[in-house]
Amino acid sequence: MPESPAIADQFTVVSANQASRADLDAVFGARGEPHRCQCQWFKTSADQWRSIPVEERARRLEEQTGCGDPDSPTTGLVAYLGEEPVGWCAVEPRTGYPRLLRSRVPWTGREENRADAGVWSVSCFVTRTGYRRRGVSYALAAAAVDFARERGASALEGYPMITEPGRTVTWDELFVGSRSVFAAAGFEQVSHPTPRRVVMRIDFQPAPPSSG
Repeated sequence: MPESPAIADQFTVVSANQASRADLDAVFGARGEPHRCQCQWFKTSADQWRSIPVEERARRLEEQTGCGDPDSPTTGLVAYLGEEPVGWCAVEPRTGYPRLLRSRVPWTGREENRADAGVWSVSCFVTRTGYRRRGVSYALAAAAVDFARERGASALEGYPMITEPGRTVTWDELFVGSRSVFAAAGFEQVSHPTPRRVVMRIDFQPAPPSSG
């Protein structure tokens, strides 16, 4: 059963530097794949990944998000339902993801300057256990569009899975999001590199020149 976008507006989404470390820990949990990954999969090479313990991955996530320090640079968003932290979304310039840049899949059939820092990526979603299938990812994807646009991105991309009725999809497949989540946020499909993977993108219009 997919998430529903119809109730996504019940969530409040803030930049991760406005969230606390305790809020991030609540979302990522104390066990399972989100806890083990700490959103570091695309931030490291395959060789590095195997050698980095969970504690160091968590430390890196804290540094990357600047959690608890609203004046710090940040790389993500946290969703709340009331006072409860319920979801996470990673969003930053595409050049911040070395594994993504080296992967063959996102570039199949596209002529794209991988080093263009103006293009941002949504690389990961985490929904806290107990709050899934409520529209958390829809709220985060919509907020990611505004987050990237306001920080000068020329475009924002995602690399979601295609979900099919009756087919079970695990978190370690669906952490990149589903096509329907991105479509609801205004992204359009620009390539279909594998049977179950698509590239979704939204291009931003440049700001008009000042008349003053």
